[in-house]
Amino acid sequence: MIKDPRIMQKLINEVSILMADDDADDRMMAREAFEEARLLNVLQFVEDGQELIDYLKKRGKHQSRKGNLPGLVLLDLNMPKKDGRQALEEIKADPDLRQIPVVILTTSKAEEDIVKSYKLGASGYITKPVSFEGLVEIIKALRLYWLEIVELPPNER
Repeated sequence: MIKDPRIMQKLINEVSILMADDDADDRMMAREAFEEARLLNVLQFVEDGQELIDYLKKRGKHQSRKGNLPGLVLLDLNMPKKDGRQALEEIKADPDLRQIPVVILTTSKAEEDIVKSYKLGASGYITKPVSFEGLVEIIKALRLYWLEIVELPPNER
């Protein structure tokens, strides 16, 4: 176990996070919540499930993307083109992508969405809070769990 807090922080910051959300206001609020929570990880955004898959597979406008796959994906369910359920199913069916933790971050509280998300391989399911302060607390909890407690697989692609 790494004891030096500077080394630990460097390792935490190396994990990039990709958020798929079609709502520009939600993306802006998420970026501000990350800053407020002092989460310094690279945070990238895509606007729908199709763009998420293109980003992960380096297709379309993302074909010249540099760097490894994200260490964590935050995924909204209700998006145009390809919704979060379809994107999650495609990610978990792909041997090159299935190891990426995908946490659903959505407004839906529907039991059927929760059950289906886990059946498709979601690593977690979080209902978006209504307040900015609530989102900051969720981001802090995500940091603690996904970046400090959990051992993520090495990212080689």
